Amino acid sequence: MFGKEQTLDLRVLGKNSSNENSWWQQHPDDERSHLNEECGLFGVLGHPDAARLTYFGLHALQHRGQEGAGILVNNNGKLNRHRGLGLVTEVFRDEKDLEELTGSSAIGHVRYATAGSANINNIQPFQFEFHDGALGLAHNGNLTNAQSLRCELEKSGAIFSSNSDTEILMHLIRRSHHPEFMGRVKEALNTVKGGFAYLIMTENSIVAALDPNGFRPLSIGKMSNGALVVASETCAFDVVGATWIQDVQPGEIIEINDDGIHVDQFTDSTNMTICSMEYIYFARPDSNIAGVNVHTARKRSGKILAQEAQIDADIVIGVPNSSLSAASGYAEESGLPYEMGLIKNQYVARTFIQPTQELREQGVRMKLSAVRGVVEGKRVIMVDDSIVRGTTSRRIVKLLKDAGAAEVHVAIASPALKYPCFYGIDIQDRDELIAATHTTDEIREAIGADSLTYLSQTGLVEAIGHDKLCLSYFDGEYPTPLYDYEADYLESLAKNSVK
Repeated sequence: MFGKEQTLDLRVLGKNSSNENSWWQQHPDDERSHLNEECGLFGVLGHPDAARLTYFGLHALQHRGQEGAGILVNNNGKLNRHRGLGLVTEVFRDEKDLEELTGSSAIGHVRYATAGSANINNIQPFQFEFHDGALGLAHNGNLTNAQSLRCELEKSGAIFSSNSDTEILMHLIRRSHHPEFMGRVKEALNTVKGGFAYLIMTENSIVAALDPNGFRPLSIGKMSNGALVVASETCAFDVVGATWIQDVQPGEIIEINDDGIHVDQFTDSTNMTICSMEYIYFARPDSNIAGVNVHTARKRSGKILAQEAQIDADIVIGVPNSSLSAASGYAEESGLPYEMGLIKNQYVARTFIQPTQELREQGVRMKLSAVRGVVEGKRVIMVDDSIVRGTTSRRIVKLLKDAGAAEVHVAIASPALKYPCFYGIDIQDRDELIAATHTTDEIREAIGADSLTYLSQTGLVEAIGHDKLCLSYFDGEYPTPLYDYEADYLESLAKNSVK
């Protein structure tokens, strides 16, 4: 585990890169100008049209992954699957795609890759056919000892059909000598490390499991007909008409079958540290995580940010969509008008990558438009959830100033992102984070803002309402050992730091 004292000792070895132009040259614009969650899970047991229900559940979780989607159904012990690259509506474009997935239980997955490349073999759920039965598997998170485990398994004869870390768990289950299936699953869960939420489909049940820290959310709900559902976020329950029953707790393994919900532990060594970025950015505002509504937490973060920032301005605007809750809280606390200064085009693809700077600038105008009639001549406070590389912030500030804004003050409703995540987010190198190598004033100058303010870490914890959080992105204190990532992380600390 890395403590603050060790982290600070290593940071002084770094070099301060004060030339913002070199940053943009070394980090050309791409789709990773913001953070991306790895994936979303949905499962249902006991519904006559389980696949269609899972389709709607995955649609509600689409924000958690847009690279690929899949659904695996169980029809009287026989598993059948449909998966593909693209959005849920693209993968299940034809009605027959769902009609062919008959069965009363299903698990589904939407993916954004942090481990493994973008190809069909990595799209989940995975389906396994063994001599003694069939199994399905879906995973949200990232294993920190995946490379070591894969090497050990391959040396002993294991053959992998994907380069995703998800498949490792099934190899461990099959190699266990425990006489009972759940015992083999527990043994495997105690072998993998890092962040993980798993759904395992057997011929008569769905098994849900969460890592000992509970980095990713996972909840169970119930429908009016008695069907049980499990999802990465509670917003999916609202879409399918289910009522929340309970959250899967850290270190729990829960078997859901025709007899109901059976809760067990695969480890007693637990320490809840929910990913704070779930509250800041990833989760939908209508979801509840550990009993806290995401919109409410974001609105409180905006209120506290207004108290801390004390910016003299005329209006407050939010960057659509994840920052709107925080912006409304900022405006309410500051007493300034909350205006719609930016409009998002909902029909533009998630990524827009072009080879020239001129076309890249055109791309951001396709995604966002500044409302000249709102911002012209105004001192604008632009509230956003985070700054990763600074690419997006720089473009939006320019949009607002091109539309006539007299001043643009950027207020970020989270602390500065200085450290990578190893538990299921696609930033695993400090070199990708502008705040790791630049001071706040350098970032302000680089993005062209008149001022730049971040929410304090104390303010973030107060806004969320509990301290059972992973805050490693901000302070470099990781709640678990980093295993395979440790050497690279220490090297990046020494290479990329602010003095």
